[in-house]
Amino acid sequence: MSLFLFKRLITLIATLVGTSLLVFLVLEILPGNAAQMLMGPDASPEAVAALAAKLGIDQPATTRYLHWVGGLLTGDLGLSYAYSSPVSELVLERLALTVPLALMAMALTIVLALAAGVYAAARHNRLGDVGVMSLSQLGMAIPNFWFAILLILLFSVHLKWFSAGGFEGWEDGIWQGVRALMLPALSLAVVQSAILARITRSAVLEVLREDFVRTARAKGVTQRGVLWGHVLRNAMIPVVTVMGLQFAELLAGTIVVESVFYLPGLGRLIFQSISNRDLIVVRNCVMLLAAMVVIVNFVVDLLYAAIDPRVKASDI
Repeated sequence: MSLFLFKRLITLIATLVGTSLLVFLVLEILPGNAAQMLMGPDASPEAVAALAAKLGIDQPATTRYLHWVGGLLTGDLGLSYAYSSPVSELVLERLALTVPLALMAMALTIVLALAAGVYAAARHNRLGDVGVMSLSQLGMAIPNFWFAILLILLFSVHLKWFSAGGFEGWEDGIWQGVRALMLPALSLAVVQSAILARITRSAVLEVLREDFVRTARAKGVTQRGVLWGHVLRNAMIPVVTVMGLQFAELLAGTIVVESVFYLPGLGRLIFQSISNRDLIVVRNCVMLLAAMVVIVNFVVDLLYAAIDPRVKASDI
């Protein structure tokens, strides 16, 4: 296990280093001058140069990269050009919304997908299977921002059960925060659960053909016991893979839904910072999202070994 974990840690570190280089280089080649945009088109060259020196963007690229990585390691993300606030404070404030939203959407996705996938597999080629697969196909075809608008029309405009958008913060109570994020989470979960349900169904059907399943049935184990006690765990390797990718996508891809519901999350912060050419915020936010994706994949690798010891043994 120690060798397996060591290899995964080395891969994690190497991926993070490569990602930081890529993020820095991509933002370096963008046209424009942040100091010029902040000062305005009529600013004198001397004033623009003075602001560039103050912001540190006149230094060589290598120096700026090393300074940025050092700040990442120490938690000093620098000062936002546009907001005149520490980037770490801006990011933490937005993560307080984006992470719970992604977690809620992922929880809904797992519950809906596992229930639908196992139900469809247990009724293979019957009406229940056809119905679930038809609904999943429809869910995959619906854009989440369009479904978000439908949810607002139904639950906010007509039924008035939820607010149409905005987020007051967690200071008003956890329940109020959860209510504010329920519709956005559901709009994100619909597409993801449709995909995961099809993966779950295929994985369960494959395991149902194994010899140990027939043995369990011969011993008198009920159909529900076979599905949830024996089949599902052995079918979880491809399911967990997709779960990891989906959670990473939810973390990085909430910008459209956040815009529809007017949520002050990390996606909106990135969008606003790109508009303001606040590159220090963009760079740190993109690196943070990339690191989250890499770490989620690392956790998925560890879950592989926990679910199926053969994965760990084959890697040693």
